[in-house]
Amino acid sequence: MSEHEFHVHGPHDHALEHAAHNPPGSFAGRLAATTAILATVGSIFSYLGGESQASSARYANDAAIKRTQAVSLWAEYQSASTKQELHALATDVVPEARRAFHEDAARRHLARMERAKGDAEKLEADAVALDARGNTELRAHHRWSRATTVLQISIAMAAIALLTKRRWLQFGVYGLGSVGMLMGLLAWLRP
Repeated sequence: MSEHEFHVHGPHDHALEHAAHNPPGSFAGRLAATTAILATVGSIFSYLGGESQASSARYANDAAIKRTQAVSLWAEYQSASTKQELHALATDVVPEARRAFHEDAARRHLARMERAKGDAEKLEADAVALDARGNTELRAHHRWSRATTVLQISIAMAAIALLTKRRWLQFGVYGLGSVGMLMGLLAWLRP
């Protein structure tokens, strides 16, 4: 090739040249491999954290729906209670011919009250259970987030180590990466 010719390296040529200057066992090669592993594990942790956050929101939403349904039943309970009291009062003041009608209506409203009360209390208990499950998922989200953050810091530290060529930073990368992976393992083991 003469000195006036223009030569462009393709991506493959560039990769081969880079590999020749940074063999896999070199400082840069080890940090590059470590960074790839940390980034992959961090992506998994981030996904799991997002999944637990979404689950937490679903549980909170379901709990709110149950509470809304319970409020409707408590309104039905109040309505039935008012009607039951009116019919009970009416049995004391109406003529004998109408008394049986009001006594029957009072019993029906009392039964409706008891049904509404039981259903409302069950819905409220379901809402409390859903809130508890949502809180558990939210705590898991926080554990995944902390593990992901530690891995991200170790990846940033790897970039700094590569730029400054400081070997002591390499040990910091390995240490923080190990801590982040341990935190992720604990997040996985703990519901």
